[in-house]
This record gives sequence, structure tokens and C-alpha cells, in this order.
Amino acid sequence: MKLLIDIGHPAHVHLYRHFIREMKKRGHEFIVTVKDFLSAKQLLGKYAIPFRDIGGKSDSLAGKAARQFNYNRRLLRQVKDNSIDVGMGTSITVAHVSKMTAMKSVVFDDDDDAVEPIFSYLAHPFVDYLLSPDVLAGKRRKKRAVFYAGYHELAYLHPKRFTPDPSVLYEVGLTPGDKFFILRFNAFKAHHDAGILGISLDDKRRLVNGLAKKGRVLITMERELEPEFEPFRLNISPEKAHSLMYYSTMLVGDSQTMTSEAAVLGTPAMKCNSFAGRLTVPNELEIKYQLCFAFSPSNVGRMFVKIDELLAQEDLKAIWAERRDRMLKDKIDVTSFMVWFVENLPESAEIMRRDPDFHYQFK
Repeated sequence: MKLLIDIGHPAHVHLYRHFIREMKKRGHEFIVTVKDFLSAKQLLGKYAIPFRDIGGKSDSLAGKAARQFNYNRRLLRQVKDNSIDVGMGTSITVAHVSKMTAMKSVVFDDDDDAVEPIFSYLAHPFVDYLLSPDVLAGKRRKKRAVFYAGYHELAYLHPKRFTPDPSVLYEVGLTPGDKFFILRFNAFKAHHDAGILGISLDDKRRLVNGLAKKGRVLITMERELEPEFEPFRLNISPEKAHSLMYYSTMLVGDSQTMTSEAAVLGTPAMKCNSFAGRLTVPNELEIKYQLCFAFSPSNVGRMFVKIDELLAQEDLKAIWAERRDRMLKDKIDVTSFMVWFVENLPESAEIMRRDPDFHYQFK
């Protein structure tokens, strides 16, 4: 089988990297395309995944629309020249090109339709197989979506796929047992981020000053970092970030992905942005499993109260480890499911539609 994976965000590298490795072992061939996102290309290089650049990204909606035409054209050429059987990604481009060729599209999407109207409108109608976490069942407008018991993050952070490396602590000047906090601040430049607010500069200062009294503060920023925070900048190879997150006392920020990553790793996570309470997957992690907490910018004061409340608990990490175990008992190894689903198309899609619980064998 010849497969293509289109990468549009660094998190997609993690989502698909174990799948790529497993499928290559089985003799399948791959082409990986990537938009001009430096951190995504760096990660692909770190994992020794060859890739083909299909063009730069844009921050404006008008720019994104213009570039989308070029993405489609370049991906179409890759598909035709290489006789691709299945294209994958969280990608409008893969969906569109699948309707111009014999390639079948498998698109993974873990966001609610209501908060990503452009993607759901421009991608979902053209997708052959739309795969989503089962907590979204009944909330997708696409009737033939396939649901599985998991999260994107469990494709690479499930215990079968991830073992934390304690040596990362020494690399940043820490030792096991040290209290430290990772702060992640987002840029909010994606198409679905229009009008979205995160943590204000004043509240970033309050976070840094308050947490620095309790332990080491390490800041990671999606783009530029304010000069006053430079002493706290986290300088670490990106593929080591999850190990550091696993050992951290807490993650605080306004990032969607890193909040969910921390949660499935069993690290207390606090998120403050305008998406608070509006996303089904993070809501499940918060309400059902109590692994993370979300606050709107207008209620940021409640976040500071919650941080103090949690840090007053001496057994905080042990509590979160128990909550993580409870979550993992309900979920599957997403990579194993992905391998089975793609390798056995179209029969696998029919099996899932006849027996939606079939995927529980991939625990």
C-alpha cells in the first residue's frame, strides 16, 4: 500500500509517527508532506522521517485561502506521480485531493464542528473516512464518521508508546523530585483561532512571579517570547518535551494541545483561553477524569485560586496518577487501531459501523 500523510502542525508529527513506523515494518510505502512550519519540520528530522515541503503558511484568512489552492495543486501532483492509495492527515488538502483522484482519504479530527466551522465545512463533506474520539459521537454533522475510544494524544502518549526519560531533568538543571512548572503560551494564529484570547501579559507576569516562589519556572512559547521572560525560556530538543512534561509538577498556559498532553500523562494542567468549556474532548478530560481544568480569560482569577488549591496538596502527583489510570482503562492504544483500520480498508470501516465496540480489542 502507498500512503501519504500531510502534516500541518507539530502535533501531527507525534500523532502519526508511530503509525508510520509500524506500517513501514509491514512493508507499506510512505510519502510525508508538510507545510512550511519550522517546528514540524524539525520534529520530522528528529524522528528521521523524510518529508516534502508543499509551501508556507499564512496568518490571515485571505492568505490561508490563497495558499490552500497551492496546497491542493502540489498535493495533487504528489498523489498522481506516486499512485497513492490512502491519504491521511488533519487536512483540508487531503480531503479535497481525494475527490480528484482514486486516493481514499482518512482524516483525523478531534475538534467540535461548532468551533472549527471552516474545517468542518471545507473538509468533512469530502472525506472518505472521518475518525474522531467517541466522546464526539452524536455531535458530528458527517453521518458516516467512525468513532474510537481515545484521544489524538494517546497515539503517542499511551504507555505502550511512551516511556518517560528521567535524564531530561538533568539536561535542564533539575533532579528527580524537584518542583517545577511548565508554562505554555500560544500564538492563536490558526483559522479557528480568530477572536480567541489567551492569558494576558499581566497575568503571565502574575503566573511567573507566583510560581517562581514555589519551584522552577520553564516557559515555552509557540512564537516570540517577551524579553522579560527570556530567563525562563525552556531550551530543550522538542522530542524530549513530553518526558519533561511527565515529571513536571504542573502545566499552566493557554495551549489546547499541551494541556491535553499533560492531562493524559497524569500531570495537573491548567488552561486559560476563550475555548474553555466549548470543546468536547478537553471537557471529558476535565469533567469525567478531572485531569485538567479550563478557565475563560474573564475568569482567570479562578485559575489562580485553583493553582494554589492544588499545590497545597502534598500527594498531588499521586492523585493524578490514579486519575490517569482510570482514564487509560477506558481508552485504547490509538496507534494500534490506526494500523488495523488503514491496513484493512474498506472492510475495517464496515466492521466499525456494524460493531462500534470492535476497537476495544486495541487496548
